[in-house]
Amino acid sequence: MELILVTGRIVEQGRFVEDKISHEYENSVAAVFLDEEDMKVLGVSEGDRVKVRSEFGEVVVKVKRAKGRSPGICFMPLGPWANAVVRPDTHGSGMPDFKGIKVVVEKTGEEVTPLSRLVPKYLLPPRTEVEKVPGPEQVFTDVACPFCGCVCDDLVVHVVGNRVVKVERACVLGMSKFLNHYRNRILKPYKRQGDKFIEVPYEKIVDEVAEVLVNSKYPLLFGWSSSSNEALRIGVKLAEALGGVIDNTAVFCHGPTILAEQEVGVVTATLGQIKNRADLIIYWGCNPLAAHLRHGVRYTYLAQGFFIGGRKNRKVVVVDVRETEIAKVADLFIKVKPNKDLELLRALRAVVNELELEVPEVAGVPVEKVYELAELMISARFGVLFFGLGITMTRGKYWNIVEAIRLVQDLNKWTKFVLIPMRGHYNVTGTNAALCWLTGYPYAIEFAKGYPRHIPGLTTSTDILLRGDCDAVLVIASDPAAHMPKRAVESMSKVPLIVIDPKCSLTACMADYIIPSAIVGIECEGTAYRMDHVPIRMRKVVEPPPGIRPDHVILYDIYAKVMEKLRR
Repeated sequence: MELILVTGRIVEQGRFVEDKISHEYENSVAAVFLDEEDMKVLGVSEGDRVKVRSEFGEVVVKVKRAKGRSPGICFMPLGPWANAVVRPDTHGSGMPDFKGIKVVVEKTGEEVTPLSRLVPKYLLPPRTEVEKVPGPEQVFTDVACPFCGCVCDDLVVHVVGNRVVKVERACVLGMSKFLNHYRNRILKPYKRQGDKFIEVPYEKIVDEVAEVLVNSKYPLLFGWSSSSNEALRIGVKLAEALGGVIDNTAVFCHGPTILAEQEVGVVTATLGQIKNRADLIIYWGCNPLAAHLRHGVRYTYLAQGFFIGGRKNRKVVVVDVRETEIAKVADLFIKVKPNKDLELLRALRAVVNELELEVPEVAGVPVEKVYELAELMISARFGVLFFGLGITMTRGKYWNIVEAIRLVQDLNKWTKFVLIPMRGHYNVTGTNAALCWLTGYPYAIEFAKGYPRHIPGLTTSTDILLRGDCDAVLVIASDPAAHMPKRAVESMSKVPLIVIDPKCSLTACMADYIIPSAIVGIECEGTAYRMDHVPIRMRKVVEPPPGIRPDHVILYDIYAKVMEKLRR
């Protein structure tokens, strides 16, 4: 059966995202969500296995029933199974096609594709739980959550000894990160030797990693979005010294957003302003009930603001290619055809600018609905457009965001309207902001010529890996083996791979060198930026395991050793 595939986040994936080796992670991510109508045509039930095939690859996953009605569309959670069938090419944008992909789905008796077939050089490093240390109970208030771009800073964290035992006010995703901080940990530096990992003293592995980086001609330093700006500062110095590339996870989430904002500007606000004033909330191509669980409660349609508050005083509109959880609580749900967001955005601009639409429908949306949405926008006292990967990962990419920004600019002729991207990792916004004031560019920055260059399609990490240009990769605070297209991951496996991470990630399972680090916002301090560019200080609530250092300390030690070797 031919279907259109879209990928995205789900709550279950977020709960187990820091233990991708677990059965729970596989059970939630190695799946395809099908409409009940399509399930009947295929003759499958929940739990059956199907093969999902595209022109770029194939994978076997379990069937799950979609919660909303979206016949003709199948959904797979972002992860290594989905990455086996997505389009790796970025068309010069740096962003692969993770949505709107033609696939064939067929029933099969084969087993679910194992991680060992999806992750090259798959080898599980030693992992363990941090040993419990007794101590008095401590209560920390106003703690910031190091999970998503909301960076909720009102948490109350209870600690006994060296473990978090209770978290108040956090969503299930933030709570999972705090309560499981001691699980799935790598507690010693390791080096791959044949078919096993061997323990290496910290000073020795820093020296070996520095030697690899110094001998490389074009290294890639990737990740950063789940670390601190303090670590990033040293990362930029390291990339400059090596003449390599520094890039972050924005390259395959909101990279097109950043490019559009730089070209046409952006009308924006803080989440506090939205909480206190917005009476119209639009979610376009995003599902906060799967990825940003407290977004509605803290900042939008359920928040109690100074001048407006509560669900009955606010209108909610959802625009998406499928009926998601947030669509079910909306006052107006507009279902747009896959890859047609650009058409709908331009039609809305035409109506807002008092032009007539002489067609019965636009992008699969009846023209009456287009006029209804335009009227809601114009008549709002304070409107906000939140948008997500539904329009950054689909066809149009950068141009989708340009039109969204211009739509908001047009609306400001009538009323107050702002726009905010729904950023994923808790410090992905901070990484882009810090890179801007350190280098002049937000991501994908190359120092090969001795000065910073930013050329999407050339210096973007996915393109570099697809071309096989880099000869060493350092990954910090990210898991590209789980989130990049399979071809890029295969390329990464062919060069020396260094991983700095608190936990055992899929990238760590294919690494040549692993250096464990402390968890920012739990075991060490640092600065992060909320999705609205508000800087927030991440607090330390427990001591890191013995011998485990923060990211910025590890990077400084590597940088110092690199500079020592370069001076010789």
